[in-house]
Amino acid sequence: MKKLLATLFAASSVLAGPVLAQEKPTSPPFAPVTQDIQAPTPYSAYVQDQRGVIARNPFGLCWRTGYWTPADAVVGCDLPLCTPPEELKDGKCVLPPAPPAPVTPPPTVVPPAPVKPAAPVVTAEKVSFAADAFFDYDKAVLKPEAKEKLDDMVSKLNTINLEVIIGVGHTDSMGTDAYNDKLSLRRADAVKAYLISKGVEANRVYSEGKGEKQPVADNKTAEGRAKNRRVEIEVVGTKK
Repeated sequence: MKKLLATLFAASSVLAGPVLAQEKPTSPPFAPVTQDIQAPTPYSAYVQDQRGVIARNPFGLCWRTGYWTPADAVVGCDLPLCTPPEELKDGKCVLPPAPPAPVTPPPTVVPPAPVKPAAPVVTAEKVSFAADAFFDYDKAVLKPEAKEKLDDMVSKLNTINLEVIIGVGHTDSMGTDAYNDKLSLRRADAVKAYLISKGVEANRVYSEGKGEKQPVADNKTAEGRAKNRRVEIEVVGTKK
């Protein structure tokens, strides 16, 4: 009997003052009748029992105290129960904003590999002149005809990037080896000196005397010996 009186006394003290039921439905998204709604602590504007559970009428509506305001609204009573991923915002269940679309970085532009300039094409031209046309017998002084031919060659040097000119003198087998070596070198030097006098850089002109060491014909005949007496001029450079 004492326990019953204590329970009645507690309920009457909790329900003291004006009491109003909520006006919103109890169907989802609000709490069903069978679900207990815990009152907020330490202050609640809802009527609650000794367990701290908000009192509800037979229709499941939560009982508010007379000093209830919208600011005291509790989820399940006057605020909807949101189902994830929904969130409660301004009294409504709303979906969170969609995550920003991934930013696709612009494609990496790979610069084309630099084109290597083509290697210059080296050209080499060797011209052989008969020594008899360039020099008098046993001499190393250029004839006018020889100078004309060398002038023509010099005029064509501007079409290339000159690297080197090599003048090589040759003789027949008449005479001693030592004499022929000296004669062939003097004739090659005469060609070199003339080219330099015409503007060819001295460090690009070389001369050699081979004597009778590199015949191109038979020294036993006059015709063969005439072919062996020669001056070979080789021009090396790259095309412009």
